[in-house]
Amino acid sequence: MSEQPRRPRKPGKPYRRPQKDPVRILAFEALRAVDERDAYANLVLPPLLRKAREREDFDARDAALATELVYGTLRRQGTYDAIIADCVDRPLREVDPPVLDVLGLGVHQLLGTRIPSHAAVSATVELARVVLGDGRAKFVNAVLRKVARDDLDGWLERVAPPYDEDPEDHLAVVHSHPRWVVSALWDSLGGGRSGIEELLAADNERPEVTLVARPGRATADELLGEEAAVPGRWSPYAVRLSEGGEPGAVDAVRENRAGVQDEGSQLVALALANAPLDGPDRRWLDGCAGPGGKAALLGALAAERGAFLLASEKQPHRAGLVAKALDGSPGPYQVIAADGTRPAWRPGSFDRVLVDVPCTGLGALRRRPEARWRRRPEDLDGFAPLQRGLLRSALEAVRVGGVVGYATCSPHLAETRAVVADVLKQFPDAEPFDARPLLPDVPDLGEGPDVQLWPHLHGTDAMYLALIRRTA
Repeated sequence: MSEQPRRPRKPGKPYRRPQKDPVRILAFEALRAVDERDAYANLVLPPLLRKAREREDFDARDAALATELVYGTLRRQGTYDAIIADCVDRPLREVDPPVLDVLGLGVHQLLGTRIPSHAAVSATVELARVVLGDGRAKFVNAVLRKVARDDLDGWLERVAPPYDEDPEDHLAVVHSHPRWVVSALWDSLGGGRSGIEELLAADNERPEVTLVARPGRATADELLGEEAAVPGRWSPYAVRLSEGGEPGAVDAVRENRAGVQDEGSQLVALALANAPLDGPDRRWLDGCAGPGGKAALLGALAAERGAFLLASEKQPHRAGLVAKALDGSPGPYQVIAADGTRPAWRPGSFDRVLVDVPCTGLGALRRRPEARWRRRPEDLDGFAPLQRGLLRSALEAVRVGGVVGYATCSPHLAETRAVVADVLKQFPDAEPFDARPLLPDVPDLGEGPDVQLWPHLHGTDAMYLALIRRTA
């Protein structure tokens, strides 16, 4: 018995089975996982791509397009939502989330890629037929045809509030950041318009993949022998992979002699490791070690000096990741699952202590674009007690003459200078010192004594570092 169409055929329009497009279906599945499960795209997408690459009809170009569709749609979600809202006759909250995901994919193809308009509309409507059904595919078709009438600049002139009337709202729509994030980043830059648009634009750029050659186990020169490898900008251990470079294809990465690590994270570890001490340099502590990137670099640097590293991480599964990152380190180290606010070590036990504290992650929006839409201003209040508790514990763990590094992947003042200032009120025998001379080749580090890195100035995540010495 032949299969019949679900709807009667219209004269002159023969029934056509929807055609499956593996690239766009994969992108849609990734977006649904991000929305439904609060997953991160950088964790969801790789296994989907690995499974797809097992198919003969899915190649490297397909993987690159799927990646662009997922990350591009997430980064520009705020802008695209404003445009979609102008093209529908109901509030966006009344549009089903799967439909919004399909529309977002279509709008990104129309306004954010070089895919021809007719192809972008056709492919997205076909995707809608497969994953949503014919009825909602018609709605998708109608909306995308309206969007296709203008380019991105034209749409921004229409949907973005004028800058002179509301600068923050204007920047929020044009650069696709929540208004509160725009305001926070602006304050962190020091007010004035200078730099804010460059920073917001940098958050929407695809970040480079950066490798770290772990000292004593690999060298930057070895990594530079790989295809698509170019030197890092600031760290002597950094190597960047140009577009198309695959970390998993690098022997040193597979052998755990090198790893993937943003150059900003490398600089934080290097500054702490090179900070001058009064007295011995034998015991180091990474008090918030998960998932292990900084711990692996610190462990390698400590090994060169014959120092011991204790890597502590509260969550057992993350402590397992730390152990994996440190596996094969040439020097003495130990990994423990422990709460850094309730330390398992005696006060004054360490010469160097790093606490890279949990935070909102506003400094890594290039890598986790969905985070900007999940975070809320009230999240700052949730992190504040933990950040202060971890810094207090670090200052208690370091000996007199030793150094503590307080780091966070957020430039928000409430997570950086405010934390340091509040905790130091309780420690009159501790004082911050200038971290900038420890990164002599890196420009534009701010007024000091702390260091703030920026995507638009340094090509790194927006890492923050304050160095503090116990004086008595």
